[in-house]
Amino acid sequence: MSISILGPTFQDLATNVNQNISSLSLIFVGRAFGYLSGSVIGGILFDIMNNFLLLGVSTLATTVGLYLVPFCKTAVLLIVMMSVFGVSAGILDTGGNVLILALWGDKGAPHMQALHFSFALGAFLAPLLAKLALGTTEPAGNRTEPDPLHPALNQSPEADSGPVFGVPEDMNLLWAYAVIGTYIFIVSSFLFVLFFKKSSRWEKAKMSARTSRRAKYHRALLCLLFLFFFFYVGAEVTYGSYVFSFATTHVGMEESEAAGLNSIFWATFAACRGLAIIFATCLQPSTMIVLSNVGSLASSFFLVLFDKSPVCLWVATSVYGASMATTFPSGVSWIEQYTTIHGKSAAFFVVGGTLGEMAIPALIGILQGRYPDLPVILYTCLGSAVFTAVLFPVMYKLATWPLAHQHKANRKSEDQRALLSNPSINDYEEEDGDEDAEEWNEMDFEVVDMQDPLRPSVTEPSRNPLMAPTLEVSDQFLANAVV
Repeated sequence: MSISILGPTFQDLATNVNQNISSLSLIFVGRAFGYLSGSVIGGILFDIMNNFLLLGVSTLATTVGLYLVPFCKTAVLLIVMMSVFGVSAGILDTGGNVLILALWGDKGAPHMQALHFSFALGAFLAPLLAKLALGTTEPAGNRTEPDPLHPALNQSPEADSGPVFGVPEDMNLLWAYAVIGTYIFIVSSFLFVLFFKKSSRWEKAKMSARTSRRAKYHRALLCLLFLFFFFYVGAEVTYGSYVFSFATTHVGMEESEAAGLNSIFWATFAACRGLAIIFATCLQPSTMIVLSNVGSLASSFFLVLFDKSPVCLWVATSVYGASMATTFPSGVSWIEQYTTIHGKSAAFFVVGGTLGEMAIPALIGILQGRYPDLPVILYTCLGSAVFTAVLFPVMYKLATWPLAHQHKANRKSEDQRALLSNPSINDYEEEDGDEDAEEWNEMDFEVVDMQDPLRPSVTEPSRNPLMAPTLEVSDQFLANAVV
């Protein structure tokens, strides 16, 4: 909710700081760089600090930022505030994934899906809260909006010498940010309760219960996952951002229809993330990733093939939104099965997704301007779907190949141990030993019987005392020779 509230209130914020939309577009750049910085900082801090404390501080900082944003009266202060807000959001995003993996490990796939479903739900509710529940702002005709063609008019000395903070004229803007900020403050209070109630000993015991494993190609897997999320998140944000303009300019839809098409994409996206909570209890993360790749590949292929058909656009957009829903949480749960993910590792692939969110839509905007007659957005989605569909089998093979050899060696050693520890085999060996002993005893008796003619000389030593030792030695030698 805190991230998505910027979209529907962007025009109101521009009016509040007496700027036009084009001159205030740096607010998105500042928040993106803050988000990147927060992801990296959070990845480092989550390995050395209490997770509940760090999450509580980041959500509390988000609350303070949401309270202060409507009171900003200068563009520079608003951009700085959004950058700081992006840092706390990046820490929160990285920390949520790390904490779920730390608590549930490779068994936390349903919890991971629930976490990312809450993101989609908040993105759906924030615009409704801003524009429907709290009412709309005054009509555009009654507002003195700055001229976008003459941004220099907005840099008057009066604007520069104006107050830095002030109560906004639009109270709906204030209430929208205040309601979301209060909600996040309540969430942060629960995190602080967990920090004070659960001692550090509990946390260490909980974290130590997590089975630590490290894949043979740990760094290679993280780099491939970085690329995987780079193209996946880039394609997701690109389609969600440009499908409206594509439908109006390339297909010829009305704006109301294009808005409905955009809504159906995010609606199916959020709905399938909710259903994925149930599916994750009975399906492996790798299976869900394969299904998502197949759905996105098929839907993007039909979008390219029938790019002028409104019916195909509606159906394929719905399928594409549903297919893209579970990829990111399933990817995080999948990598945890083969190598333990800590703060720095989680920050690494989160940064990959954030860079894709920043770079690919910007590049597509430039290419679409140069080639307006081509469906560049659809080509991008198809190319990303092909890349992710090819990359995941490589990742899977890289993760399981050392384990396959290890399983074979372990199976061989287990078979040997089973043979050695089998009681029936030991009993059989003992029985064979007893039988062999009996056979040797019988052979000894046979030897004694064979030597019966010599026994008188042994029993009568007085007759021939010199022969007695010789006969005893010969008896022992013969018995030893037979044995």
